[in-house]
Amino acid sequence: MNQGIQGKVILITGGGTGIGAEAARQLAERGAKVAIAARRKDKLDGVVSQVTAAGGSARAYQLDVTNKRQVEAVVAAVVADFGRIDVVVNNAGLMPIRPMAEVNTDEWDAMIDVNIKGTLYGIAASLPRFLAQGSGHVINLSSVAGLKVFAPGGTVYSGTKFAVRAISEGLRHEVGAAIRVTSIEPGAVESDLKHSTSGGATEAVLDFYRQAIPAASVARAIAFAIEQPHDVDINEIVLRPTAQEF
Repeated sequence: MNQGIQGKVILITGGGTGIGAEAARQLAERGAKVAIAARRKDKLDGVVSQVTAAGGSARAYQLDVTNKRQVEAVVAAVVADFGRIDVVVNNAGLMPIRPMAEVNTDEWDAMIDVNIKGTLYGIAASLPRFLAQGSGHVINLSSVAGLKVFAPGGTVYSGTKFAVRAISEGLRHEVGAAIRVTSIEPGAVESDLKHSTSGGATEAVLDFYRQAIPAASVARAIAFAIEQPHDVDINEIVLRPTAQEF
């Protein structure tokens, strides 16, 4: 169903590695014009090189999603470079796992800033443009931890991902007549996310991620949501390793 993807301009945050990078590659293969944004420009440039070498269209934009002015500037640059924006994939995320009793407020702040505010800033920058053109698609990366609290250790992370899921559903209620909204809720996926954890929980997190499925699996879910006819809105996709109980 590439006709639902062909020619669309798609911005992906956290696009230098993991799910974001794989989504960029898969969507470009299906004919999308891909804009990838993240803090590490070298990683972005590597993905762009892969996409263009395969005959696809991609550009890189350095971005810290916690800076709302940067997010607005990147979306404006994407519109200037490609002529429009059709889909925003709010993928950037952090997942430091630590018991709340250790009271690491720096990690709490970072998760709130990246996982919640970063998603909101992506919506804030793209939504007015979607509304003006009468079409668009917001795809937010939540987690299975946004369906069930991942505790001990992941309580605050779960809080941020519950928030992303709630924001997605509320946005759908508000603008769903014209704008599609999808929340993706993956389980353990092979990516850099597992390396957000430091300290005593590191070994447990790495052990949990031994069952992880490849990022390509989530990229296919993202493509599935995008490729639907304009009158079909895939609101939620939950996917996890078959061996994952949580």
